[in-house]
Amino acid sequence: MVDSFDEELEMELDDTRLDELLGQGPLPEAEEGTLDRRFYFKELFRLQSELIKLQDWVQHTKLKVVVVFEGRDAAGKGGVIKRITQRLNPRVCRVVALPAPNDRERTQWYFQRYVPHLPAAGEIVLFDRSWYNRAGVERVMGFCSEADVEEFFRTVPQWETMLVRSGIVLIKYWFSITDQEQHLRFTMRIRDPMKQWKLSPMDLESRRRWESYTRAKEEMLERTNIPEARWWIVEGVDKKRARLNCIAHLLEQIPYQEVQHSPIALPDRTRSPDYARKELPTDLYVPARY
Repeated sequence: MVDSFDEELEMELDDTRLDELLGQGPLPEAEEGTLDRRFYFKELFRLQSELIKLQDWVQHTKLKVVVVFEGRDAAGKGGVIKRITQRLNPRVCRVVALPAPNDRERTQWYFQRYVPHLPAAGEIVLFDRSWYNRAGVERVMGFCSEADVEEFFRTVPQWETMLVRSGIVLIKYWFSITDQEQHLRFTMRIRDPMKQWKLSPMDLESRRRWESYTRAKEEMLERTNIPEARWWIVEGVDKKRARLNCIAHLLEQIPYQEVQHSPIALPDRTRSPDYARKELPTDLYVPARY
């Protein structure tokens, strides 16, 4: 419940309101093994301000950035993505979360459906699950053959090397949680009507096939951890630590500098002495219930 409250709270907070809501004075020491809430919020806002600098740098230098987020269901990928994009320009940083392929896409070259979503110069694309579906859910659930999986493992290093050679910065994260933690998070979603939409029949089936996913993950990491695009594992049992650790690490992967902007001056509004504002019909307005 505290985590859920904090998630809603941090969407509304800014630096000036943080001390008001969480108390003044020095940062208190947290209980052993936990992360103090005030410290978490302050670090999150600091890192998000650095993400804005990174965004400016990507635009300024015309970089092309792809960040892949993979991991088990309920591992925290979406939560980290939400915190990364929260204060960024959606025209610069966008999220790609593709649905299951349709009948036509199943007949295409496997990587073809991902190509249109790759970044142009000055863009950051975050893949909430990616082409690694083939090595994970598609393999475990039997949506592809073992021959398809083997072809994927043979091709993906070439595909990612080609992306990097084309000038794309490619960063790959795997979010890791324990069997017990996934069980807890699934149970919380089942009991919370506002989060039940996060559970699909596929998620429930993945819970039953935990060990199959583990074997698939281990082979995936072993065969696709290439020098051009290595994997980074994020320990995700503690949501707050996982978010801070991932964002801090992401910032370290791209050497960036603060871009100097010209001072912004608000221009005077043009006024026409012969203009009179018209009264609009009252039935155009949303009822003032609050």
